[in-house]
Amino acid sequence: MSEREIELDAGRNRLAGTLGMPDGNARGLIIFAHGSGSGRRSPRNRFVAASLNGAGFATLLMDLLTADEERVDDRSGELRFDIGLLARRMVDATVWVRNQNEIGNLPIGYFGASTGAAAALVAAAERKDVAAIVSRGGRPDLAGDALGSVATPVLLIVGSHDPAVLNLNRLSASRLQNSELAVVNGATHLFEEPGALEEVTGLAQQWFAAHLPESGAP
Repeated sequence: MSEREIELDAGRNRLAGTLGMPDGNARGLIIFAHGSGSGRRSPRNRFVAASLNGAGFATLLMDLLTADEERVDDRSGELRFDIGLLARRMVDATVWVRNQNEIGNLPIGYFGASTGAAAALVAAAERKDVAAIVSRGGRPDLAGDALGSVATPVLLIVGSHDPAVLNLNRLSASRLQNSELAVVNGATHLFEEPGALEEVTGLAQQWFAAHLPESGAP
């Protein structure tokens, strides 16, 4: 696999990202939506992205906030919960992908964690070309009324020892048109237990392989 740093337009702002490409032809591209104060260098999401690269998927890890916004968020903690802003950034990233010759025709999936999962769902309600979504320890409930407008197949992955988030995911699943809930036994919110993140990665690979179409046409 190979990686390169990129920048993409988000309104008047520029966002930093890392584009990972697998060896050989990519079978799809997965855009990551980080959550709650995290960014493209999140070790957990980088682990998942590297595994997806190994399975033949391209990945785009990006900072949903600019450097200035991150400094504001470090003080206030407000922007990480601005789902509307984060969702717009996901849409901006999707538009950027579609305008790239190398990857523009690949089927697109979203991988969201924590509040980033809500942003991915709100973005997918607008972007009908998103073929599959995986949420890791996500807060899909924060997507609000957009949940009912998401036709994209959604896999919600939650640890069995994360009861509050597990309950919120069960409630959200009942509002989604096409979803499955996968519970990782013995895992807490960050999936730090031995083998837990590997199980998340395996579930994500299976979901994207099953739901991203063979054709790269958007």
